[in-house]
Amino acid sequence: MSTQHLTTENFDKAISTGKSLVDFWASWCGPCKMVSPIIEELSVEYEGKVTVAKVNTDEETDLVMRFGIQGIPTVILFENGVEINRFVGVRPKEIYQAEL
Repeated sequence: MSTQHLTTENFDKAISTGKSLVDFWASWCGPCKMVSPIIEELSVEYEGKVTVAKVNTDEETDLVMRFGIQGIPTVILFENGVEINRFVGVRPKEIYQAEL
């Protein structure tokens, strides 16, 4: 399964139950391009256990404002719709795995 692409319309429902790892990114962002393959790998490894998703910050400005995204990439871990951890900048895959 590939990573879900979330919008303002489907965001809350997508993260409402269980754990969700959401990558806030932009196509022009170099560090985001470094994190993207890690997010894709995690979506395969945790399929059926964790919702792994992406939010395009250029297109979903309401979500950017809602979560106070100031730098990208920002990866937020949610549990049952509540933020439990946040990672700003490039992090190794093992950091995300340890949280999941």
